Amino acid sequence: MTAPAIPAPSAFSWVPLALALGHRSLLGILRIPAAMVPLVAMPIFFLVAFSGSFSSLLALPSFPTDNVVSWFAPFAIIQGSAFAGFGIGFATVRDIETGFYDRLLLSPGSRVALLVGPALATVVRAMVTATAVLTVALVMGARIPGGALGLLVLFLAAMGTAVISAGWALGLVFRMPNQRSGPILQLVIFVCTFLSTGTVPLADQIGWTEPFARLNPLSDVLALARQGFVGEVTWAVTWPGLVALGGALVVLWVWAATGIRKLTP
Repeated sequence: MTAPAIPAPSAFSWVPLALALGHRSLLGILRIPAAMVPLVAMPIFFLVAFSGSFSSLLALPSFPTDNVVSWFAPFAIIQGSAFAGFGIGFATVRDIETGFYDRLLLSPGSRVALLVGPALATVVRAMVTATAVLTVALVMGARIPGGALGLLVLFLAAMGTAVISAGWALGLVFRMPNQRSGPILQLVIFVCTFLSTGTVPLADQIGWTEPFARLNPLSDVLALARQGFVGEVTWAVTWPGLVALGGALVVLWVWAATGIRKLTP
């Protein structure tokens, strides 16, 4: 008698596990609703605070809109999407410290699922945040001259930012699998968001912040997200944002993929 042949694993055999991990991450929010509060409350707080504190920006001759809420709404959404990404990092640290991640690493199959699952959950979290912030912004009087296309590029930028932030967070916690990685996660994201065109247009920045904002890829992502709120959507503004998103996705998910190899159960 011959032993029955064991079928080779499918190229997509990791998909069910990735979906299960994404679902598990989202269930964590339902079980602990307070975990979702920072993802929604903080961006809304920044939207309200900045719209009031920086209303004098309207006096700048080069300011691209007469509605300060329209200027800050995309910034708050992009910032909230970044929070969604590093929230996945915190969740992964908890799984590593409790030993749950060791069981995942010892299980047969591709480790691709351990990267794709959190990315899927991050996108869902970012969409919840973006929808909540956008709703508040519209109530506050934000306008979207770019119409449906303006909303499309906004949500594209938000999803891309969330996945990029998740790649950065996972890459770091795989290398520093404890709570000490938390401050570093937050610090880098805050530096990237505030040393950009998030608050002040590039043409009106002076001093040492201007070169940082000019070289910061997030400035192009913000321009991509913001264009429908300050005017019409154009390819000249869209393609640099898409390039910035694509480049950051490649770099930071290579960072995450190489980091997971450093974990040993």
